Amino acid sequence: MNPSEVARVLGTLAFLLVLASIGGQLTKYLLGQDRVYGLVCFFYVNEERNLPTFFSALLLLCAAILLMVIAILKKKQMDPDVFRWGILALGFLYMAIDEGFPIHEKLSAPVRGLLGDGPLGIFYFAWVIPGIEVVLVLTLFFLRFLFRLPAKTRFTFMLAATLFIGGAIGMELVGGRYAELHGRENLTYSMIATVEESLEMAGVIVFICALLRYIADNYMEVRFQLDYFDRIKGQQKGSQESKGVLIV
Repeated sequence: MNPSEVARVLGTLAFLLVLASIGGQLTKYLLGQDRVYGLVCFFYVNEERNLPTFFSALLLLCAAILLMVIAILKKKQMDPDVFRWGILALGFLYMAIDEGFPIHEKLSAPVRGLLGDGPLGIFYFAWVIPGIEVVLVLTLFFLRFLFRLPAKTRFTFMLAATLFIGGAIGMELVGGRYAELHGRENLTYSMIATVEESLEMAGVIVFICALLRYIADNYMEVRFQLDYFDRIKGQQKGSQESKGVLIV
């Protein structure tokens, strides 16, 4: 499969979902129609357990699977970075689960309790404080690994991280400040949240494209194989038959 074609398809789907979300929010706040047969909530990118949430979780899961494939290939090659590829795979698997069943947001209440009752400004969504700390720790942990990657892969990884973190944390800081002053039930906040989710989706799509290119550049062909014995004849053959599904 061509990584550029995959990126175009995923990017088009993400763009259509964002357009549908914006249309729903304009309908809600400008026309006063906050349901429209449930479609407003169904397409709002900042709502939980709806179509955009499912799409975002699926993107993260695809990235996790690709990372696991690379980790398996690296293990066969006895590559010293196999552990880091595996950690990335588990990290994206966690984020896919978190997208469907938000876990990180539950950190806001205890962190806010530690900060006191005063205005929090950009830290209104207080989970971003431990979130920033995690990002800094992971940056230090993966820094050498990042510079061992080919230049093209390294640049694309950094671009993907910038987009994703810029949305997940950067826009969350902006949205937190605005929400503290004006609340979340207004058109401006919904547009801030839309930009946030759009950047996150863009970051993961760029990352998926980078992973596919990395696999294509470093491995001629990747197959999942199912080996089985010929049980019909009741004989064990000297060589096993196999079925393969080409994924790259």
